[in-house]
Amino acid sequence: MSLETHQTVSTRFVEAAGVRFGYRRFGKRAGIPLVFLMHYTGTMDHWDPAVTDGFARDREVILFNNAGVASSSGEVPRTVVGMARHAAAFIDALGLAQVDVLGLSMGGFVAQQLALDRPELVRRLILVATGPHGGEGMETLTQEALTIFGGVYEDPDDLWLKVFFTPSEASQAAGREFVKRFHARTEDRDPAVSAMVVPSQLIALEEWGEARADGFAYLKKIRQPALVVSGGDDVIIYTENSYLLQQNLPNAQLILYPDANHGAPYQYPELFVAHATMFLER
Repeated sequence: MSLETHQTVSTRFVEAAGVRFGYRRFGKRAGIPLVFLMHYTGTMDHWDPAVTDGFARDREVILFNNAGVASSSGEVPRTVVGMARHAAAFIDALGLAQVDVLGLSMGGFVAQQLALDRPELVRRLILVATGPHGGEGMETLTQEALTIFGGVYEDPDDLWLKVFFTPSEASQAAGREFVKRFHARTEDRDPAVSAMVVPSQLIALEEWGEARADGFAYLKKIRQPALVVSGGDDVIIYTENSYLLQQNLPNAQLILYPDANHGAPYQYPELFVAHATMFLER
């Protein structure tokens, strides 16, 4: 068992596909590692320690920045396909034959593509606050997301309170606790994303959100067991998209958390880790 935690683990680097990937690896060194795939504009420091440390009690956790993000070199791909290829190259560079994958929001797009491209590499999928190719309201950022990301905030943390949590008193209180955990790591934090990240990621998001002639048929090819998780009131990627994933993936189950927006696992970290652990250990 590693004594390192989300707050104390050092950032390490590995070279693959012409990229120097920054990553952190900690937790119980046994079984199948769980690789985390990050959301739009996020870095390794945007994961909730209550979630990552919760998983690390029972398994190895691997966080990383994909190409062009924060501590990783290279350019951000303008397609989800390109992001998935970099993710696969990173996992291969660590010498891992098989992994479980947790993808949040945009990371959930990458997780789906990775499972398609490298089915032998991915054992199980946890798809959080995400949606299918060409999903409902996914051709661009939702109107709610445009308003939130386009806002001006006296405290930068207020952005995440709006992105991840509903306006209710209970959800906002959970959000303030998340913000405290978010700042718990004080040393060796990731640098902020560069100005080049946002436009490239937006292009990739919009390409993924375009409707396809064959609809959601590609999901039938993803045979791995999948756990789909969403807040009951997600306005960043509409909750309906989690239903679409669960209905079209051959082997998927769905969990919706009440009074929760885009950050349901951060509002209910202990419950989410318990549910996801049951799924991973079945």
